Amino acid sequence: MAEHTRSSIVIAATPAEVMAVIADFEAYPAWTGEVKEVEVLGSTEQGRAEQVRLLLDAGAIRDEHVLAYTWDDDREVSWTLVKSQMLRSLDGSYTLAPVAGGTEVTYQLAVDVKIPMLGMIKRKAEKVIIDRALAGLKKRVENP
Repeated sequence: MAEHTRSSIVIAATPAEVMAVIADFEAYPAWTGEVKEVEVLGSTEQGRAEQVRLLLDAGAIRDEHVLAYTWDDDREVSWTLVKSQMLRSLDGSYTLAPVAGGTEVTYQLAVDVKIPMLGMIKRKAEKVIIDRALAGLKKRVENP
């Protein structure tokens, strides 16, 4: 990922418990504010999603896109954009590492939109997305 935004949080759970919540796409509408609809389009032999269609509604931004996922056991999941109405690219990852008291989750994201936007505004938007996602993930894992 070229220009990206990154943030981390510690969640009081094992990497396997955290990754189970990340991998449960059908539950995203229940705990993420922006994801309104999810459809898993294909899965790996291990049962994890390979392609997912997501309908997002973040107020001013409403988009439907398909992401392709790559899994590294319970250590990392990364994704890239397959198609979107508003985005040119969307590359991200969750990296999980066991630490004292749980799992450190690092979320990295790089987004490029089809409409012109200043780099600093894009980074700010990425930071908001990451912070909300990590807070939502922590809440969902620790208080199911």
